[in-house]
Amino acid sequence: MENGAVNQQIPVDTTSATITIKGILSLLLQNVDENDNKRLISLGMGDPTAYSCFHTTQVAQEAVVDAIQSDKFNGYAPTVGLPQTRRAIAEYLSRDLPYKLTSDDVFVTSGCTQAIDVALAMLTRPGANILLPRPCFPIYELCSAFRHLEVRHFDLLQENAWEVDLDAVEALADHNTVAMVIINPGNPCGNVYSYQHLLKIAETAKKLRILVIADEVYGHLAFGGKPFVPMGVFGSTVPVLTLGSLSKRWIVPGWRLGWFVTSDPRGMFRKPKVVERIKKYFDILGGPATFIQAAVPRIIEQTEEVFFKKTIYLLKQSSDICCDRINEIPCITCPNKPEGSMAVMVKLDLSLLEDITNDIEFCFKLAKEESVIFLPGTAVGLKNWLRVTFAADPNSIEEALRRTKCFYQRHARKL
Repeated sequence: MENGAVNQQIPVDTTSATITIKGILSLLLQNVDENDNKRLISLGMGDPTAYSCFHTTQVAQEAVVDAIQSDKFNGYAPTVGLPQTRRAIAEYLSRDLPYKLTSDDVFVTSGCTQAIDVALAMLTRPGANILLPRPCFPIYELCSAFRHLEVRHFDLLQENAWEVDLDAVEALADHNTVAMVIINPGNPCGNVYSYQHLLKIAETAKKLRILVIADEVYGHLAFGGKPFVPMGVFGSTVPVLTLGSLSKRWIVPGWRLGWFVTSDPRGMFRKPKVVERIKKYFDILGGPATFIQAAVPRIIEQTEEVFFKKTIYLLKQSSDICCDRINEIPCITCPNKPEGSMAVMVKLDLSLLEDITNDIEFCFKLAKEESVIFLPGTAVGLKNWLRVTFAADPNSIEEALRRTKCFYQRHARKL
């Protein structure tokens, strides 16, 4: 390793409980050669706002400006969120459900990350464990570690389009298991679960008497053969905690407007003690800015379908280009074309490389030599894979993968 960069900055045996995507990407950025004239291209972070082809709708911008200029939303909001914001989110999510959510089911959070923290905080108790997918968005592991919540991993089956290994879920669960997490559309895999598979997940969770935490931050960003189906559709079978945000669908991750929703028509979460505990926890949290909350009803009600269709078109186009170019590079393959979200998992074949021993070393050398950044698969629990974000303009994707091909040719094992 050049100058021992990887060994000094990010040990190969780093545990997933200490990993964050931003932390690893920060180290990779530090490894970029500042004397290189190449433009930095990062396909490591799921932030489409970095590229000019992705931008939010004008309605959203106007709604925020009007909320600020009204001079009505400069004070504190209720800790659970503005009533009109909670109501608008409930109505928005109810469009795809066989029952109606109410504003009492909705709690406004500072992005989906805070919703994740709330969900785990509400479920933590001595001796409890939670079932997480592998690969998985690493914040779940990190939050669980802070909560002293034991983590047990079930695999997502790459050969079955990253479906949940339900046999493993049943084998892992015991009387101390409080919930299982699913992310749909998938981060980091780009998968979209079918209605039938989600039904099987619900039935398995019911059998095991555990909750389902449904991370739907990429909700509706599906462009393959399967439509997006919210897990809350099965709320009558098993209680569901639905987590989401404006971030991805409206392309405003920096606005930090998310939600924690009890998708539970049978009312388990409406028990007075449960509701009171959730509300008390929100009393110690800082939610999104009041004026952002105030803009939500108009954003949801007035965003035209053409805006969503354009985003889907751009993601489908960029994902196709990404996979096609990846498959032109011998040492990496894209075994499952993404059907949704903004990222795809790419398999790394180290046997074709001369002087690279793992995914972390690959990413550090690529950053240093080509000013291209991918996320090492180790960061999401899958060693010797890469997560590549395709929420970028086609030219940037083409250039990043052209450089990656040059990188491969430079490091290819001599026959």
